[in-house]
Amino acid sequence: MKIVKHSGDIVEFNPEKLKNSLLKSGASNLVVESILQAIKKEVYEGISTKQIYKMAFGLLKKTANSNAARYNLKAAIQLLGPAGFFFEKYIARLFASEKYKTITNLTLFGKCVSHEIDVLAQKNDVFSMIECKFHVGRDAASDVKTPMYVLSRFNDLKERKQSIFTNKDMVTKCWIVTNKRFTSDAVDFAKCMDLNLLSWDYPKNNNLKTKNDDNCLYPVTCLTTLTLAEKEKLLILDVILVKELVNNSDSLDKIGLSSNRIKNVMREASELCKWV
Repeated sequence: MKIVKHSGDIVEFNPEKLKNSLLKSGASNLVVESILQAIKKEVYEGISTKQIYKMAFGLLKKTANSNAARYNLKAAIQLLGPAGFFFEKYIARLFASEKYKTITNLTLFGKCVSHEIDVLAQKNDVFSMIECKFHVGRDAASDVKTPMYVLSRFNDLKERKQSIFTNKDMVTKCWIVTNKRFTSDAVDFAKCMDLNLLSWDYPKNNNLKTKNDDNCLYPVTCLTTLTLAEKEKLLILDVILVKELVNNSDSLDKIGLSSNRIKNVMREASELCKWV
């Protein structure tokens, strides 16, 4: 049976691929098989992958909010836009979880001009500039022009003394992070020029997806017990990660949730991070 991808490409429906994505949500084999059978009955020739995703998400939500939230991760990261300001904060949290000191929205002076740095990360006396590229389109990608442009900025900045924590700090490493993906040319150029890339699926075993699962870095936008407006209010309060809610429900009270709603959100947050 043929289905239509977001890109418009027509491909064969692959139940095994759907099954694997459902299993990664944390749902049991029994639940996954039940959902798979229900979807198979509804799938028809020419159905879109978006519609299949909606069905899977709805069925997961009926079994466990936390599983649906985990399954919703890619879309949740998309909700950190459209400007990308909250995505930059999210990336700073991600690096902070790996023992980096981070600063967002910083201006540094290069040899030729000044540069606005999305995130600066420091670890073991190594200072890294992090350029965040947030894409809105479903199939958007950062092509080779992105690392070429960022490299020119990095070259203007690197090994010049900066007043960050001391007066002798120097940027010697560069990262480019995107919520989508990099083209193969972008990856090849970055490898050649010793630039570090991070995207939804790159590097293969240490990407945004795996880092989320390994370190419970789920953004609050993935929670199914909150409305879009409530998620936006939390982001404005600088509550970026679900785990920042687990031991502190004050921010939920600040955005006007009832005590029953707060209990539901806290339950989902705890289950998602596997904390009690």
